[in-house]
Amino acid sequence: MISSDGIPDVVPDGRADAGTPDAGLAGQADAGIPDVVSAGRMAGQAQPVLGLPDGHRLRPWRPEDAEALLAAGQDPGIRRWNLFTVADAAQARARIAHMHERWRAETGAVWALARPDGPAAGLAGLNDVDLAGGGAELVYWLLPGARGAGLAVAAVRRLARWALDDLGLHRLRLCHSTANPASCRVAERAGFRYEGTQRSALLHADGWHDQHLHARVAGDPE
Repeated sequence: MISSDGIPDVVPDGRADAGTPDAGLAGQADAGIPDVVSAGRMAGQAQPVLGLPDGHRLRPWRPEDAEALLAAGQDPGIRRWNLFTVADAAQARARIAHMHERWRAETGAVWALARPDGPAAGLAGLNDVDLAGGGAELVYWLLPGARGAGLAVAAVRRLARWALDDLGLHRLRLCHSTANPASCRVAERAGFRYEGTQRSALLHADGWHDQHLHARVAGDPE
């Protein structure tokens, strides 16, 4: 799904997802199964800044990052694999505001990848956050100038560590088109094991794509 205002709730090559928890898990407590993560765990704290080894960091998006988000929406690679566009700076600012709303609603968590006090060079985040069920989908993209330096792997590893160890989720999934082997390499190097192929899972501009499903669960090695 694409969220109502088109916020970049984006996987590394495909599905824009509104981040709505699975309604089928609503009866979990009634079945005597405790929530994996208690409601309020995210909303009750500020979104943290997560350091990366080379001096970059994952930080919350800011209104002044609108130009970077607009550039991402115009980049052919990001448009192709993430089905993501941004019409203008006003829409970019609205999307950034919605990222913060999603944190407070505990449905998503989106970070900008940047150097301290520098502009956003990429995005990493969690879609479809389900605190009760303990799961989420990890998503990312990089602007052209940030590619080729291992930043995607570093960001995915760091965010996965935060989601599993600090937030307390149990399972993260990462999906990508089978036509995008670069995302497959990122997933494997970040400790996301290949679990299978989802046939005809996502409609791209050139037709339906199969997708690889990768996942990490709590306790898996990086």
